[in-house]
Amino acid sequence: MANAQAGGQWYPPEWPGRIRALASGELTPVTPKRAATVMLLKDTGAGPAVHMLRRRTSMAFAGGAYAYPGGGVDPRDDDRHVRWAGPSLDRWADRLGVDRAGAQAIVCAAVRETYEEAGVLLAGPAPDAVVGDTTGADWEADRAALVARELSFAEFLDRRGLVLRSDLLGAWTRWITPEFEQRRYDTWFFVAALPEGQRTRNASTEADRTVWITPREAAGGYDRGELLMMPPTIATLRQLTAYGTAAEALGAAPARDLTPVLASARLVDGEIVLSWPGHDEFTKHIPTGGAPA
Repeated sequence: MANAQAGGQWYPPEWPGRIRALASGELTPVTPKRAATVMLLKDTGAGPAVHMLRRRTSMAFAGGAYAYPGGGVDPRDDDRHVRWAGPSLDRWADRLGVDRAGAQAIVCAAVRETYEEAGVLLAGPAPDAVVGDTTGADWEADRAALVARELSFAEFLDRRGLVLRSDLLGAWTRWITPEFEQRRYDTWFFVAALPEGQRTRNASTEADRTVWITPREAAGGYDRGELLMMPPTIATLRQLTAYGTAAEALGAAPARDLTPVLASARLVDGEIVLSWPGHDEFTKHIPTGGAPA
């Protein structure tokens, strides 16, 4: 069962042992799986709110933590050309720091997972259009088929005559799960505005609650220890507090630094120091035989 140390920071009890094993050479890091997550925004009288879900406590990874819709890349996300609108794959590849196939897979994963987990689809019948309400029974059947991997995202778009609106996404940041974790992800975080006419719902089997909450409110809940979050989640929420509208946040995305944030664990004066570059609030000091401080 994960617990919180400072504020609502997600901190699994097995981390100290795994960190010590990594430092001693007894643990070989697993290769991180590529993933994408989307900070879906909508404007409110108090500024932009972000859509968050709470992962079920039974989940092996980050159970009970608040997060954004997202998940791992489906191997079929890059198996053939997806109907595409917005910046070219070459431009996305340059922005994300990967090849063309990787760029398609990551952007597709972002759009697909947002639809699978929140019922929101960043696609339209034309490059300048977005679908409206997606809550009908036929839409739900297709969404369930995507979740079950009975249908690839490219097939889904073809079947409905839709194009993926990559221009509705802004790449925001990139975090890689620490080397001592059992489940590792190389995750690109995106921002997007909720399309007009669409509405979110808890469509994820991995979540037991969803909320629309302003980044400031969510960060306050974390600071009070009321909302459990992983470091990249609270870090991105703090970054979003600077923007007064969803459009402002999207407009800021192209200038964001996508250098990966990867935690490091090092032995200093008989204790393990766990840190995330550029994010001092998450630093932990772990005695060689005790709990973190």
